[in-house]
Amino acid sequence: MSSEFDLIRQYFSRPAPDAILGAGDDCALLQVTPGMLLAVSTDTLVAGVHFFPDADPALLGWKSLAVNLSDLAAMGATPRWATLAITLPEVDDEWLAAYADGLYRCAAQHHISLVGGDTTRGALCMTLTVMGEVPPGAALRRDGAQAGDTVWVSGCLGDAAFALAAIQGHLNLSDTDFATLSTRLHAPVPRVALGLALRQIASSAIDLSDGLLADLGHILERSQVGAELDYTQLPVSELVHDLAAHPAFDRCVLAGGDDYELCFTAPADKQDAITAIGASLGLRLTAIGQISAEAGLRVTDGDGLAIALDSVGYDHFAS
Repeated sequence: MSSEFDLIRQYFSRPAPDAILGAGDDCALLQVTPGMLLAVSTDTLVAGVHFFPDADPALLGWKSLAVNLSDLAAMGATPRWATLAITLPEVDDEWLAAYADGLYRCAAQHHISLVGGDTTRGALCMTLTVMGEVPPGAALRRDGAQAGDTVWVSGCLGDAAFALAAIQGHLNLSDTDFATLSTRLHAPVPRVALGLALRQIASSAIDLSDGLLADLGHILERSQVGAELDYTQLPVSELVHDLAAHPAFDRCVLAGGDDYELCFTAPADKQDAITAIGASLGLRLTAIGQISAEAGLRVTDGDGLAIALDSVGYDHFAS
């Protein structure tokens, strides 16, 4: 039977060229680029809470790192290193090989090295800590939004939430449509390049993990401002647009989790620069509202009338 150290050597000890010393010792040894700040974020994914226990392990490996990289993207940080603490109910070599391949595929795409972690026996879950670098004064934070700033969002909203609704039996989709939407749920794309491009342009930023309203709300709270969003400007994919009559449409688009897009604010005079960034990255960037001095978050329809909101997003400890 494989020991803890056998598992680490076999699945999670690939070369880490950016580390002085990677996995295999009591600690990793890392050299931060002189003059740079270290950005650090940790996320835990738990079976039955963040993913289904029978999830494809290769996609789970990708997603478990990608959602952490999304946090670095929201800070405008360049990914450098990651650690993984994984708890397993049993040793399943086929599952571990697929999970590791998915994780390392995401790591290779974003030039981040796995440099250590831990393995434990218990209910399936994984905790990743990611580290990135950002120049002093260049980090995108939640507390910089100012009255008059424009609110922007990358990509499209609601795809992942509708995929989850289909898995839970609340929505019938064709196999083709489900495959398209479920890719957004199971294999999110962290907007690292966008975060880097928004340095010195965005006044604040956050990644959308718990839903637009909830996550934008964190910016408003930290910045001590409010916002008004134009419902008609919210970007949705063609598939989600076709589901506009579904009772869950507003909840999925406004409060659905797992988008992993960036929501950010910027002075109004940065519009041309942001449009150019979107064009250079081939990424849809949409202005959806404005920051106001008055506290609170308001969503209006095409006639400027407020829309009643019955949900703002996911909360692990909400009753």
